[in-house]
Parts: sequence; C-alpha cells; structure tokens
Amino acid sequence: MNFEDLNLHPTLLKAIREQNYTVPTPIQEKAIPLVLDGGDVLGCAQTGTGKTAAFALPILQNLSTNRLPLSVRQNGRRPIRTLVLAPTRELALQIHESFVAYGRYTGLRTTYIFGGVSQNPQVKALEQGVDILVATPGRLLDLMSQNFVDLRTIEVFVLDEADRMLDMGFIHDIRKVVAALPRKRQTLLFSATLLPEIRELASGMLNNPRLVSVAPPASTVDMIDQSVHFVERTDKIGRLIQLLENPDVDRALVFTRTKYGADKVVRKLTQVDIKAAAIHGNKSQNNRQAALEGFKTGRMRVLVATDIAARGLDIDDVSHVFNLDLPFEPECYVHRIGRTARAGRDGVAVSFCSSEERSLLTAIERMIHKQIAVVGPVPGAARPTDINAIRRNDRAERRADDASGESGKTENPRPRSTLRPGTYEVTRRQPSTTDRVPGSSGRDPRGPGRSKASPDSSSPASSTRRCHPRRSGR
Repeated sequence: MNFEDLNLHPTLLKAIREQNYTVPTPIQEKAIPLVLDGGDVLGCAQTGTGKTAAFALPILQNLSTNRLPLSVRQNGRRPIRTLVLAPTRELALQIHESFVAYGRYTGLRTTYIFGGVSQNPQVKALEQGVDILVATPGRLLDLMSQNFVDLRTIEVFVLDEADRMLDMGFIHDIRKVVAALPRKRQTLLFSATLLPEIRELASGMLNNPRLVSVAPPASTVDMIDQSVHFVERTDKIGRLIQLLENPDVDRALVFTRTKYGADKVVRKLTQVDIKAAAIHGNKSQNNRQAALEGFKTGRMRVLVATDIAARGLDIDDVSHVFNLDLPFEPECYVHRIGRTARAGRDGVAVSFCSSEERSLLTAIERMIHKQIAVVGPVPGAARPTDINAIRRNDRAERRADDASGESGKTENPRPRSTLRPGTYEVTRRQPSTTDRVPGSSGRDPRGPGRSKASPDSSSPASSTRRCHPRRSGR
C-alpha cells in the first residue's frame, strides 16, 4: 500500500514526498482511515513506528477540508481546533515540527507551549491565532488559568504517549484538561503500551473507540541486536569507554538512572576526548535543545540522558543505545532501546547489569519474552534486588564523589551556616560618605550623635546580629 491509497489530499502527499516517505507504516496504514472517518481511536504501536504521522496527517486533512468561516473566529483570530498533549518538551517540539512539515501547503497554523522557557513568545503566538496547539500539561494549565488558552472550540484532542503521562504523574492534570474540553469532540489516544491503567483512562475519555494495535504490547523491535554485560557499578563507565572506542559506534545514546549520573558520564567521556552532552530535567530548555541539536548534526557523538528523553527523541541514524543503568520499570527498557533501529534500520542495544540489578534484568526478559544475549563471563548467584537499596547506593556514590572532588562542583563551595537552629542573620549596612546628598552636612539624618563613617574609618561597612524569630502565642 502507498500513501496515495489512503485518500490523502494532494497537498499532503506533496509534503510527504518531500519528507522521503513512500510506504506507510502499519500503524499509519490502519489508523489514518479511522481518524479520517472522525471516530475515536485507541492506538498501540512500538516506539519509532510513525505514530505521529498516523494522527497528524488525517487531522491536517480534516481541518483543511472543513475550514471555519470568518464569522466563527474569536476576536478576528483563529480558534484552537486541535489540541495535542505530550509528556515532555522534546516530544512536544518534535510533534509540532511534524505538523509544520506535513501541513506546509495547507495554510493551517501550528504552535507549541511548554515550560522551562519564557511564556511571552508562546502567548504572542497564541494571540495571533492557531489551528493546532501542541502542549505539555503544566504550561497548558498555567496559560489556561491566565485566560490565554480557550479549549471550548477544540474539535480533536490527542493524548500522545499516554502510558508515559501516567508514569510521570500527569493523571490529575489530564483530567483537568479533559474537563475543559467540549463533550462533542474526536479523541485519539496513542501509547506504546496498553496497560490496564491505560484502558481505564481510555474508557473515561473515548467514545466507542476503535482499537489499533500493530504489535503485542511492550514488544521490542526485532531488528535491534540486544546484549548484556555483567559489570559492577564502579566499572560501568570504564566498560562504556572501551565499547565507544569501536568505530562502528557512530552515534550513541547512553541512558542513566539519575541526573547526576548523566553529568558524571559526560565528564568521564570528555576526559578521554569523547564528545558528549547530557540532557535531563535539571538542564534548561535552551541547553537541552543545544545538546539535541549538537547530537543530531554530529557535533556530539554521544548523548547521555535520563528516562525523560526515552520518549519523543526522533533522531535518525542512532547506531547504539547503551543502558548504563537498568531501569526500575521494564517498560522503560523498551522505550529506551526504541531510539535505535527506527524506520526499518538496524540497531544495537547494550545493557550493563550489576549484581544488584540482576532481578531487574529478569523482569525485562520476562516482559519481552526473550533472553538477552550475554557478552563475557556470567557471574555467580545474584543478590536480591532492593530498589531502595539501589537508590541509597546511588546517593552514597554521589557523596563519595563529592568528598573526592570528582563531582565537578566548585572548589570553594559556600560555607555552611554556623547559626543555631531557629536563628537567622540580619545585616545592617552603615552609610558611607558617598551616600550624602550634595550640599548636605555630614550629620546623619537619623538624629544627633550619629555621624556618618568616613571612608578611612576602621568601622566595618556593615554589622550583623543574630535574631530569634518571633514565636506565636508568646
């Protein structure tokens, strides 16, 4: 089947050809006709199989075919007709870019809103009028509370990566958004997995949805060569450096469990002249975009990320994915390795497993119904996995690095306060001669006997006293 067989408009077909798309993926082949018909859809597909185009193309066609008359516009501007909700900033931006690429000949306007950056440019874009809005939950609710976003005109609502939304605790935000939508609408819910929680969420949002599933839930991409190395946590980065010396590793994604761990890996790789950058929640949006751009253009050979980047990264030609730390949730393993072998290409996924993570590896293999090939010697009996113990070890490792100066912190950190609990410092600045009003005397306006300090005075520039806060009830 070709895209021409899906009854898409010639303007969309032209844009698709410019993106070098020729044959629709299974999820696109099944979902596009259903979305064009206007019904609700519950879609499940492996990550990296083209879910975005599966809903973006039919939405663009329906909106361009059924244009609103000028009389319906709000204050002379276009009302928001489609809302796409995504869990991360990176995914929201990439969905927006896909809508722009596919709809370049439709005349429809698309914009995005997400946190981590100033809201002013986003508000300005909304005030100019948009047809399609791509958003993350937090910034959307923030702008709704400021009356910059009105969802009463929404015709199509898309919830993308719904399972990740639940993992990140967005369920209450999702319900607030849904409550602001009109009851008469088309709802599309897409997810990489169809866990019971997803079906429960769908039952309250969708009306007689059509189920589209092109692969068993949480199945791994067959073209990914998966392997595992048994190595303890202190030796993982050294083993990673050894593997990165292989020239076949052209562009690699490295996943860590913690933000601090991601920064530590970048420092270690930089020390051996391997260009790398980190992306995680503590990075500003500008830094995250700069790291992604450097990785996409090839300036950075390695991108180190936490699971915030396991979804939504649409980067071509990622040759290898390295799991420096195994994830606590087996489903995250699928999303991580799905960053390689995209669009029918081959890929390699390498995982490092310490003795304390052996049970995590077993859970992954049980979920994917496949035993991952072992590289190197197999250790003896493993210790029972205690997730809380692993987290304690992560924190202990960071404290040890801080003590040894390996954490990358400044050499002269701000000293700890010596105040007793319940006290605070009040600093009073003593005025100097430079504070005098021209033509005034040297007397202090606060009263007699308070002469201002001269520049060569030995008295301190400020005085500090310690106070106890006023206690209520006394």
